[in-house]
Amino acid sequence: MLDFLTKNSQTNGRKEMKTMKLIYPTIIGLAVMLAVTGCNNHKPYSVTPLPNSNATPRDPYSQTLPYDNNPPGIRTADINNFDNMAEDHAALAAYTVHFAYDSAAIRKTEQSKLQAVASALSSDPSTKLTIEGNCDERGTEEYNRSLGERRAQAVREALAKLGIDPNRIRTISYGKDKPVDPGHDASAWAKNRRDDFVLLHPKTGV
Repeated sequence: MLDFLTKNSQTNGRKEMKTMKLIYPTIIGLAVMLAVTGCNNHKPYSVTPLPNSNATPRDPYSQTLPYDNNPPGIRTADINNFDNMAEDHAALAAYTVHFAYDSAAIRKTEQSKLQAVASALSSDPSTKLTIEGNCDERGTEEYNRSLGERRAQAVREALAKLGIDPNRIRTISYGKDKPVDPGHDASAWAKNRRDDFVLLHPKTGV
């Protein structure tokens, strides 16, 4: 009788082991499926579309200000007007315009810089200008490209109001790709939220 119980117990044990071997792969498979499903349901921040989009999403780093499209102002300058021009990055470097966080509004403290740039352009009608819009490192690449362009366009329109032909001014946005300060604090961010001016001279001997 004891031998029968022992054999029966051993048989049952082997059956249980076989059953567990069949169950384990099923459990593991279900766990993998749940993990994949969970990852797929985790949506990243939506990127901000470039200007002229109908959507109005917010940058995930922006706390208060909504996204706004480029102002409808002056038309874009013809890129062909800027052929055969030499770049001078130093001439107007002292007049870099800085912006508040998440803003393309020109502050009153920056107005004198615009006056100086306008005077420089007025004194030599053969010159032209590139305005480079820049942002700090926070926010998505797409959002900062758009914000940098809005900043450059805002200064272009301000210079047009000061009497500079907008066809002499082109804009470009570098987003957060060209920081002047590589730091990761408020001081560095304030320096990187800016418009740089590049004075363009006709190339000699062309």
